[in-house]
Amino acid sequence: MKKIKYSEITPEKIYRNRRSFIKSMGLGAGSIALTSIPFINDAKSEQKDKLTSYKDITTYNNYYEFGTSKSDPYKNSQNFKTDPWSISIEGEVENPINISMEEISEQFVSEERIQRLRCVEGWSMVIPWMGFSLNQLLSKVTLTSKAKFVEFESVYDPDQMKGQRYPVLQWPYKEGLRIDEAMHPLTTVVTGLYNKKLPNQNGAPLRIFLPWKYGFKSAKAIVKIKLVEKMPTSSWMRASPREYGFYSNVNPNVDHPRWSQATERVIGNDIFAPRVETLMFNGYGDEVANLYSGMDLKKYF
Repeated sequence: MKKIKYSEITPEKIYRNRRSFIKSMGLGAGSIALTSIPFINDAKSEQKDKLTSYKDITTYNNYYEFGTSKSDPYKNSQNFKTDPWSISIEGEVENPINISMEEISEQFVSEERIQRLRCVEGWSMVIPWMGFSLNQLLSKVTLTSKAKFVEFESVYDPDQMKGQRYPVLQWPYKEGLRIDEAMHPLTTVVTGLYNKKLPNQNGAPLRIFLPWKYGFKSAKAIVKIKLVEKMPTSSWMRASPREYGFYSNVNPNVDHPRWSQATERVIGNDIFAPRVETLMFNGYGDEVANLYSGMDLKKYF
């Protein structure tokens, strides 16, 4: 499979035309050495299959390290330096490592993964990420028997990230997953979007994305991945445990204490367009529901 280089930039218009051509010919993405991960298996897929524009994806963001307004990350991250960059994988592993972005680029193939983002605030996007499964990166280390959870830590750099100069959250940003969630093939290490290098405001140079969970579970600008025995306390859990649970699965039946999660606003639609129904697990139930078999998802929210 051909590696996608950051220099191979495809304009959005050409990108969309290419996808339309492939669909009209009845060809799979594999025909052009790309793999698309299905993002939805439910009704209303036609409505939700429309890719969000590159402009909307890159100018409407939650990234509190650069500010709390949706436009702040774009405005305040343009000079953020992501080179050189390395990530440590440590904790309950037999062979902790430190791996650079250059090594990641050389050792892992980024493929196209069209995945749906659902924000806890009630809006959604459909994003053509470039990336690979996290389990491939974790295969670089040997886990001990005590490794039950994975903790992600984002960079702490208040000189470059003006939002970190304020106690909006406890910095650096931290998130966590169970091992089986981390090893699921849909759990993506994101390296780009729209076949372009990942923009700073979207978590460059590397972020995690879990399409069946609310967006805040997907840590950005990661510098450390730590295997741990006990469930980690994420930044939003620490800030407000009543509102943000460890699992944070998209669930229309569990409301946020301050608003309903039953419907969502699709970014890019007309401002007067009706909200759409939120799907359980964001539409990925066929792939991930088995991870939570027997669990009370209202209790473990």
